[in-house]
Amino acid sequence: MNDTPWIDPGLPLIDLHRHLDGAIRLETVIEVAEQQGIALPAHDLESLRPHVVVDGKAASLMDFVGRFRWLTAILHDLDTCRRVAYENVEDAKREGIAYIELRFSPWFMADTHGLDPAGVVEAVADGIVAAERETGVRAQMIGIMSRTYDTETCHRELDALLAHRDHLVAVDLAGDEQKFPASRFAEHFRRARDAGLAVTVHAGEVEGPESVWAAIRELGATRIGHGIRSLEDPTLVDYLREHRIGLEVNITSNIHIGVVDDYPDHPAGRILDAGLLANLNTDDPAISGIDLRHEYEVAAVAAGLTPAMTRQAQANALEMAFLSADEKRKLKEGARTM
Repeated sequence: MNDTPWIDPGLPLIDLHRHLDGAIRLETVIEVAEQQGIALPAHDLESLRPHVVVDGKAASLMDFVGRFRWLTAILHDLDTCRRVAYENVEDAKREGIAYIELRFSPWFMADTHGLDPAGVVEAVADGIVAAERETGVRAQMIGIMSRTYDTETCHRELDALLAHRDHLVAVDLAGDEQKFPASRFAEHFRRARDAGLAVTVHAGEVEGPESVWAAIRELGATRIGHGIRSLEDPTLVDYLREHRIGLEVNITSNIHIGVVDDYPDHPAGRILDAGLLANLNTDDPAISGIDLRHEYEVAAVAAGLTPAMTRQAQANALEMAFLSADEKRKLKEGARTM
């Protein structure tokens, strides 16, 4: 499977930043919509694709985010939530991924059809566990609190996540980091850490280094979703390097959202050159129209990364993974015997 100089076959292929609801198959969207009479802008694959998949660059951040509505439109019951979670892991298997962390906001997934957020968490867990068993892919769940909702709603969202805490490995904060700063969510993340969950936070994508500092100091983040603007603060770069705080880099997504102009402008190479712990991920592959191999073989190349850099990104992903040392060792051994 790994037959390219950009992907090292001696290391597992890992995706640590993939939104489950941003990775729903368009074929599934069409099938469920037809079965349930759910309105879509088009009901065949090629006609629906332009409404979901970004071609070049989204008109704005809200244009990008707005494309989710056609994916979440089909989440009319918990069985469908279970199905799309299962299919996420199946798709990871097809990409050659050995380990994946799938993140999702139960409130966001429940919102369109008024589902119970705790029920969504349970359904997603059921789908992932079943797919793990049948595909052999190791998969774990990260629960998102959507900061774009109010802080009280985020407490209720956290309640739903903690009701199934045993199925989670970490929590995340996603949404508009400009209007909803990390400081508003310190108590939420104290509760999550007290429950034994790891913390990764979307920061330093639209906002600057101060957003990353807040994620670390106020929320206890040990990994940062995106974090590409960290380079603007040399003191932060030194801190990230010294404390091995990982950056979950998403090259194509950054361009599609418009926070980076084009592939040659992406700072992924400079981040790795600085010795920071960073890896490559897909973010929302259904909306970006990509898979993880694309990020290594197309996006990374266009961004100026060398094979040595992409190999380092693979090795970093294994170090960054929310796994025990023993599980990391087994993943590495598994890659070497394939």
